[in-house]
Amino acid sequence: MTPSTSLTTQLWHFFVHLRLHYQFFILSGGYLLSSLFLEQVEWTLFSLQFLNVHILLFGGATAYNSYWDKDEGPIGGLKNPPKMTRWMWVVSMGMQWAGLAWALSVGMSFAIIYLVSLILFWLYSTPVARWKGNPFLSLFAIGISTGTNSFLLGFLAGGGGSLSVTEGFIAFGVACIILSLYPASQIYQMKEDKARGDHTFAMKFGLSGVRVFYTIMFLTGTWIIASFLYKTNPILGLIFGGLGMLAFSGVSIILFKLKGKQEEYGLVMKIKFLASFSFVAFILSTLLIKSMI
Repeated sequence: MTPSTSLTTQLWHFFVHLRLHYQFFILSGGYLLSSLFLEQVEWTLFSLQFLNVHILLFGGATAYNSYWDKDEGPIGGLKNPPKMTRWMWVVSMGMQWAGLAWALSVGMSFAIIYLVSLILFWLYSTPVARWKGNPFLSLFAIGISTGTNSFLLGFLAGGGGSLSVTEGFIAFGVACIILSLYPASQIYQMKEDKARGDHTFAMKFGLSGVRVFYTIMFLTGTWIIASFLYKTNPILGLIFGGLGMLAFSGVSIILFKLKGKQEEYGLVMKIKFLASFSFVAFILSTLLIKSMI
């Protein structure tokens, strides 16, 4: 980005790097799912903290990661990432810390979980630690920060009170589903990742490893969530399990046909979007039905 780039253009570039469509339609499933395990949902607080988590925390962390990556090729949720400048790094950090201050108003448990996600996002992206460059540490960071913690934050914001082992298992199931397709887009970033010295999951295990990982993680996550939903509402559990298997079959057919060619990037992102949006759509539809009964 040159000094002559207008402030309006820079602001737009920063907004694009928040990737809010990615936060709302792909990463929101865990947070929203928590509402199905609450007898009474405090909707005002739940909704406000949804914005905090998905805009200030997830959006800020995504922009922070983009600043350090400096990608020029396709990345998750963004085919042509615009260039970033130093002030965007400052604002991305400011957003996350502002979100933490807001999180404190909910309670200490909520704020601690929020802080854990913030720290993991930092470890994931910063050159000081660069967990993103490790195939296993990257999975841990993303699984906890956007998987387990998103469910736990939603549960607490919705009025769930104290957390138990049950919520921990469900949160783990969410992490499995969130992570299942996480390495897929890495297949099309390997050239740039290698140039940065990163060693991602896709680089280490290849396309076949990505397929095996998806199979294990998605089926595990679906089974866990369906089982606990069944205990709460047998019909919901069966529907979720059935739809999960249907989604797994559809994604697998496409995933196992991929060759790892650059022109397949658009198809991979459509798979990730449709799979994750189906998860979100199921939850929203269920909430609508429950409100009408």
